[in-house]
Amino acid sequence: MAGRSWREVKDALRAITPICTDHDADGVDVYFLNAKNSATAYSGGGWTNIRSADQVEALFNQVRPGGGTPTGTRINQIMKPYLRRYEEAIAARRDPEDTGIKPINMIVITDGVPTDDPEAIIAGMAGKLDRLEAPPYQVGIQFFQVGNERGAAEALQELDDALGEMAGGVRDIVDTVTWSNRDGRERVLTANGILKVVLGAVVRRLDRRRTSGESSRPSRGGRLAP
Repeated sequence: MAGRSWREVKDALRAITPICTDHDADGVDVYFLNAKNSATAYSGGGWTNIRSADQVEALFNQVRPGGGTPTGTRINQIMKPYLRRYEEAIAARRDPEDTGIKPINMIVITDGVPTDDPEAIIAGMAGKLDRLEAPPYQVGIQFFQVGNERGAAEALQELDDALGEMAGGVRDIVDTVTWSNRDGRERVLTANGILKVVLGAVVRRLDRRRTSGESSRPSRGGRLAP
């Protein structure tokens, strides 16, 4: 990711971060596919507790985009410690809904085709959450396309389809958002568009918690309008 797409992501995060901080004093954690924070011992290598637009600006000036698209590997590196803490908290308190571990929404912004296998990683996570009897809102992952690189939309749609086929009845924790290019117009990733999708996903999972006897998987796919 570089150029215009990199700037779009930066601008969207600059707008989102203060809004998130208004609702959670811890702010947001930012991770990159091919850059890690050497100042932290945490295996995910992220920049944590980002609370302001200025911090986002400084971070994007520090990190330079480049490399492949190891989406599944990075999701695993970020989520594995979280799920371990959650599992330990359940063992200590014996209540998956009262662990003291905050629910997490992971926003994945990508402009290309994964170079590894995120489907298997995500399906494994969903299965573990089911085994732990975690509430539906404990973990959510939203994939967003940025830019109009060839194959990006198709890759996200294939991810969505593959998860539906291989999930085997496990919970739905993923939403995918791609562009529709039928009219040839350029699309821009916006903070408002991201927040709408994330909020919609959270509300849907809260509703699912209140609904018994759900027998079919809802559609995860979506398209972000300009």
